[in-house]
Amino acid sequence: MSTVPSLSLNGGTSIPQLGFGVFQIPPDQTAQAVRTALDVGYRHVDTAQMYQNEAGVGEALAGRDDVFVTSKLNNGFHRPDDARRAFDETLTRLGRDSIDLFLIHWPLPTLYDGDYVSTWRTLTEFLADGRAKAVGVSNFTAAHLERLAAETDVVPAVNQIEVHPYFANDALRAYGQEHGIVTEAWSPIAQGAVLDDPVVVEVAQAVGRTPAQAVLRWHVQRGDVVFPKSTTPARIEENFGLFDFTLDDAQMAALTALDKGEQGRTGPDPEVFDYVPG
Repeated sequence: MSTVPSLSLNGGTSIPQLGFGVFQIPPDQTAQAVRTALDVGYRHVDTAQMYQNEAGVGEALAGRDDVFVTSKLNNGFHRPDDARRAFDETLTRLGRDSIDLFLIHWPLPTLYDGDYVSTWRTLTEFLADGRAKAVGVSNFTAAHLERLAAETDVVPAVNQIEVHPYFANDALRAYGQEHGIVTEAWSPIAQGAVLDDPVVVEVAQAVGRTPAQAVLRWHVQRGDVVFPKSTTPARIEENFGLFDFTLDDAQMAALTALDKGEQGRTGPDPEVFDYVPG
């Protein structure tokens, strides 16, 4: 079984660089998918309140304390008292007294009078009382992070953002690296869009791997955390096989050169995204 490396977080904990993502996995399929991932060797699961499958993750992890667990705050619960209540409910659904990492899912700068700072201060309460071993953000831009730095004392442990060869997001990744914030890459294969790219296919063939494995390895060698999602056992196992091969400098550069800037973005723009579940 491959050994997954861990990255150090700024609060003194560490995070496995490869995790299992459960975004869009139906709640009634989540427990089995997570069990399959655990059997393969994953020891890191990434969920969120808005995925509505925290309970399935908790069911699969019952009795286990060897798995790093991340969840994220629902966009409807940014006000401090709402965030506190929602966090309590996350712990209940996961069946845990504490969580390894808890994130603000989106900054929502056009909502809540633009106040994501009080939301961040609320998350730092969970860090202070030990119920979160680390806290971070997701989909924050450099400007959002600068505001947190100016108005609070706790630097996010991670920033989970869209990253893939068509949207390398290197300026924001560089900001994180400069300030001790680990980058986590969501949509790591651009929802499959990069897998048929001739450059990706050529690199994959050269290393004797699938296009998905080649792209996920690109993420790993760039130093980011990645958590591919699948409910197919063979694909779950395939995505885990990233640590017994490497891409050379030319192959890494070829994948990085696919970057299309903002035109490559597949998800929402964090500056205007304002979705709140009904």
